[in-house]
Amino acid sequence: MRFGRIPGGHAKRPRARAQFDLRARLLLVGGGLGLVALVLIGRAIDLQLIDNAFYQQKADSRFLRELPIATSRGMITDRNGEPLAISTPVASLWANPQELVKHPERITELAGAIGQDPDQLARAVAQRADKEFMYLPGQRRIHPASAQKIVALNIPGVFSQREFRRFYPQGEALAHVLGFTNIDDRGQEGIELAFDEWLRGHPGAQKVIRDRRGRIVENVDLVRPAQPGKDLTLSIDRRIQYLAHRELRNAIVASGASAGSSVILDVATGEVLAMANLPAYNPHVLGSTDREARRNRAVTDLIEPGSTIKPLTVAAGLEAGTIRPETRIDTNPGWIPNGRYRTSDFRNYGVLDVTGVLTKSSNVGVAKIVHTLPDQRFYEFLRRFGYGQSTGSGFPGEAAGFLREPSSWDGTMKQTMSYGYSMSVTPLQLAVAYAALGNGGRMIAPTFVKGQHNEARQVLDPGIAAEVMRMMQTVTEPGGTATRAAILGYHVAGKTGTARKASGGGYARRYIAFFAGLVPVDNPRFSMVIVIDDPDTSRGGSTYGGGYISAPVFKATMEGTLRLMDVPPDDIDTWLAAQADAERKRRATAARQAPVRAGAPVAAAAAVNAGAAR
Repeated sequence: MRFGRIPGGHAKRPRARAQFDLRARLLLVGGGLGLVALVLIGRAIDLQLIDNAFYQQKADSRFLRELPIATSRGMITDRNGEPLAISTPVASLWANPQELVKHPERITELAGAIGQDPDQLARAVAQRADKEFMYLPGQRRIHPASAQKIVALNIPGVFSQREFRRFYPQGEALAHVLGFTNIDDRGQEGIELAFDEWLRGHPGAQKVIRDRRGRIVENVDLVRPAQPGKDLTLSIDRRIQYLAHRELRNAIVASGASAGSSVILDVATGEVLAMANLPAYNPHVLGSTDREARRNRAVTDLIEPGSTIKPLTVAAGLEAGTIRPETRIDTNPGWIPNGRYRTSDFRNYGVLDVTGVLTKSSNVGVAKIVHTLPDQRFYEFLRRFGYGQSTGSGFPGEAAGFLREPSSWDGTMKQTMSYGYSMSVTPLQLAVAYAALGNGGRMIAPTFVKGQHNEARQVLDPGIAAEVMRMMQTVTEPGGTATRAAILGYHVAGKTGTARKASGGGYARRYIAFFAGLVPVDNPRFSMVIVIDDPDTSRGGSTYGGGYISAPVFKATMEGTLRLMDVPPDDIDTWLAAQADAERKRRATAARQAPVRAGAPVAAAAAVNAGAAR
């Protein structure tokens, strides 16, 4: 039996396969689209919810900015609250180079407004075309009104920001003590540098939204508030500072000297009441100032102290018991050998007691005293008074001085040290050492901050300190070397000094004139040191010495200081005698002038009569 083919059977199987392929393709395409949709949804969730911070920051960076909020430095005042350094608001002009470079035609206008060369300004902007910030040349810390005039020109990309500038009401009189700040208002020298962290404060910050031209359209958030700097009260008295500066200048001009310094300390507290230096500088105009003029010579310059060391040499001998106040010292014939040289006096003073050695400032006398002392003992005595080490004032750049240890002394060094050579000190160190003598042998580290008193150290027996003070008093009385330092109504203790300046391994015919003193002797209040550098020696005689040049500075400055501080006189008898003598002279002058005044009308009448007769 034969079977035939089923009609149409060949076509049924291909249709089934086609239907199957279409369904699979639809499922594949639908699955792919669904997968893509899931990826897109996941990515959207990631962008919007999970990892949105990065992209938000990218978006914000185009419009959101964090701007600093300027803050002022703390004010510096003197001990009485008078301002010595204050911060005043100013403005600084800046530009967005990316915006400004798109308007080259306005750069010429901007250059004319700020006084700059147009080509140079255009080059400066082009060099920073990829930046968003640049200060306009010469437009930092200018007057706010000047800045506003330029901003009012509406030049694209040009803006103003508030800053502060330091102002010093006392000018050059206090420039060396206060120092100055740089263009970013950071302390650079002096008190401004020493207390920069205290004075500076901390700028704030705020978030703002800017439009495409850089203009602020909305304040978004205060990131942190500005914290102004803290105020600082110094120990300086601006009135005493003015006196010290004025009298120092007068002395330098009169003597033809090249420089000078003076320091005034409160004996009981160690507070620096005044510190003057010349040449000086204007702290508001620093560009043309010689850097040498900015140096605070009173704390940075090292000098051989000359005869101002002699009271300490005497005190060392009294402490060691090798001499007593009545000890007789033979200074004949006015010199003694000093190696290849001589230690000489101004003239032959013959036999002197210890007080006379200081009164006459005998080099020979103190040289003989120091020979009675062991080297180590004399060295340790000077170290106790702060020589060869910093005073601890904290002033930037303070020098420690120079004092060799005994192991390095040669055969004549101790002898020359007894009258102030072969060692070096600063004027501040001298003032501190003398303050210790006036403070009953108690040494106090100096301070520039009111009320910041350091602990006193007993470096000398009070009785010996008082004895040396009485000896130094004779220096300013008749017969002494510093009568020009005497102050009517007050006992003054002091010591002159005239040291030759070292030069080329030896000593030149150039000098430094000193006077160091204390007043009043009965209850010392002030220690003062005056240093006049390189006075004119062409006048001859002793016109370049400390007693002639520096002592009058002490007198003039201290007379005003004692009056300002209401210090009562301790020499009433002399003051009353002077007043009585002045009154006698006034009456005598009035008596001599009385007959002349009485006869004047008679003479006048006679002249009228004579004229009428003619």
